[in-house]
Amino acid sequence: MTTFALNPRLEGDSLFVADLPLSSVRLMKDANYPWLLLVPRKSDLVEIIDLDDGDQMQLMREISLASTVLRNVTECEKLNVGALGNQVSQLHVHVIARFRDDSAWPGPVWGVVPPKDYEPDRADTLIGDLRDALADVQ
Repeated sequence: MTTFALNPRLEGDSLFVADLPLSSVRLMKDANYPWLLLVPRKSDLVEIIDLDDGDQMQLMREISLASTVLRNVTECEKLNVGALGNQVSQLHVHVIARFRDDSAWPGPVWGVVPPKDYEPDRADTLIGDLRDALADVQ
């Protein structure tokens, strides 16, 4: 059995938030959009169908949980959820909070504007709020 290793690009582009039973939850380093990644902590996964049935159901529960928490914390108007993997093949799911006044609305977020750094302490505050909300709903 191979040990789980987070893809270096995913690690470099995001900050750790919490571990759920299956997935690591990470915040993308892009203040343009509050944006979570869920990365199942199993090796050699590319597609959701690479998970066994039980883990597929667990991932769906975790996507729902992350979506609920992100919506509650950000009070967003819409959530975008997707597992693309065109640039990083390691299975990961994007959960993105969207607002009618964000720079990409109503289109997808990819490539519209360069990633924006979080203001000092803002990422830490958001991560703390997300952790508290995850603890409240688990």
